[in-house]
Amino acid sequence: MTHYAEEMTQLKESLLAMASHAESAVTRSMRALVERDDLLAQSVLDDDNIIDQFEVEIDDIAIHLLAKAPVATDLRLTTVAMKISQNLERIGDSAVTIARRGIELNTEPQLKAYVDLPRMATMALEMMREAISAFINREPDKARAVVRRDSEVDNLNRQLHRELSSYMVERPATISRCLNLMVISKCLERIADHATNIAEDVVYLYEAIDIRHSGQKLYEDKDPGS
Repeated sequence: MTHYAEEMTQLKESLLAMASHAESAVTRSMRALVERDDLLAQSVLDDDNIIDQFEVEIDDIAIHLLAKAPVATDLRLTTVAMKISQNLERIGDSAVTIARRGIELNTEPQLKAYVDLPRMATMALEMMREAISAFINREPDKARAVVRRDSEVDNLNRQLHRELSSYMVERPATISRCLNLMVISKCLERIADHATNIAEDVVYLYEAIDIRHSGQKLYEDKDPGS
């Protein structure tokens, strides 16, 4: 294997490891919220620098690869890898925000049973896993399916915001708790957005088509005959 091929393999492996850490951070932050576990939430805050360091490492490898004037397909892969790492870093940031808000929520009695938030987290993390899988396994159709799912998480976020707004009007004593839960809901919606960004980049990588901001038509499965 050439040194260039080794660096390309290292780039993909670092991305996979970063995705695994980002997923773990979100999973732990949500578990800390549901179980009211401050120590677990604190572990998410303590580990944030690991995800940041992966982003630095991936950028460093990518810049080395770009300096070697790669062919068009490798150029796309390298630039997309950098964009994926940025989205994964932001997913890690969202996990940190969820953990911080969870610690704040634990200072007061629990407002309600957490049902919608764990459901949103499950959906957002599934989207992230599918997007990364589509990247590794060269599956743009799977990536397009991820893009289509984003509206499901958006709808849950809006529904929860409406419900919490009503709580605040009817029971002013719950305002701080409701605001914290709204922030957590928004974080989960953003995680789904970042998964969607990754999926859109995967479509660009393997089909050389930019489907961002291009309307619903391009989100549909590509006609095999096209």
